[in-house]
Amino acid sequence: MKNLQCSIDLPQLLFSLIFILIMIIACLWVIQPFILSFTWASIVVIATWPIIMRLQNILWGKRILAIVTMTILILLLFIIPVALLVSSLIDNTGPALVWLNQGHLVFPQLNWLNDIPILGKKLYFSYKKLINGGGAPIVQQLQPYIGRTTGFFVAQAGHFGRFMVHLILMLLFSVLLYWRGENVGYIIRHFAFRIGGRCADATVLLAGQAIRAIALGVVVTALIEGILSGVGLAISGIPYVPLLTMLIILTCLIQLGPLVVLIPIVIWLYWTGSTTWGTVLLIWSCIVGTLDNILRPMLIKIGADLPSMLILSGVIGGLIAFGMIGLFIGPVVLALSYRLISVWIHEVPIPENNIETVIKELIKHHE
Repeated sequence: MKNLQCSIDLPQLLFSLIFILIMIIACLWVIQPFILSFTWASIVVIATWPIIMRLQNILWGKRILAIVTMTILILLLFIIPVALLVSSLIDNTGPALVWLNQGHLVFPQLNWLNDIPILGKKLYFSYKKLINGGGAPIVQQLQPYIGRTTGFFVAQAGHFGRFMVHLILMLLFSVLLYWRGENVGYIIRHFAFRIGGRCADATVLLAGQAIRAIALGVVVTALIEGILSGVGLAISGIPYVPLLTMLIILTCLIQLGPLVVLIPIVIWLYWTGSTTWGTVLLIWSCIVGTLDNILRPMLIKIGADLPSMLILSGVIGGLIAFGMIGLFIGPVVLALSYRLISVWIHEVPIPENNIETVIKELIKHHE
């Protein structure tokens, strides 16, 4: 009887692998223009999926009515405000930079420094010496950095047409995902289960929770605080409101809060004699500043304790890598990776805290 052996057909294996790689590269090449828009749409749909389910229950169980309502809400509350802010940023950043470069920046006198005991006169003398000549030396030193930073943001916001295309595609993909969300979710879970079993399936569910946490708890909170801060600035008569609003949104995204921008503006209003509007803006700033402690626990449905450095890195890295859209995609990608790595680490018991015990066990094991 002949002994049959199963041998590996190496050429067939190599050609199969090459064919699969070619197909993957071709697919990525075809969908490359839509990857960012689809990613953004996926983030929006995952974050707002509980909302559309509630809308469907309210609207007599009609999915189409819930999708139409949700689309209008996204258009009014997200796409139009973001498009207007970016457009205003392009229009106002250039004049603001020209105004600053022309030496119009006037520093306050700070006469109250003389009233400080012991060090007051020295501080006042040093300050007057520093701003001698209308602050021109300070502005001259800061101009290269201001020009580079502002030029970078203008360059990012300058792709306004491409940004609007991404917004429109994001809205279209969101509608499709809302319509077939359950099927898409099941396909993703089925694919993950095929690769890694129940552990991979649980990872997909955990990823959805992480995306919802970062999208609602960080991005939505930053947008709400930024828009409300912009309303307060506009009412107080502050110039360059869109530019300052975008700056406040950035500071909220990196977990610094809106007060980093609002408090210096309040101080400037008092220095210029606008005490009434300064008081109004101060009260409004206190209200907006407390929203972070109210909105975030309400929006984050899970106890996702995400480090501030993680969010900061996601915002800056996403902005550099993907432009304006990266402000939203960057933190989500890092938060998702952080949660997955955290789960993988906690699959094994934690190490012994007592170092001496660990060393003794190691020595005993080798003996």
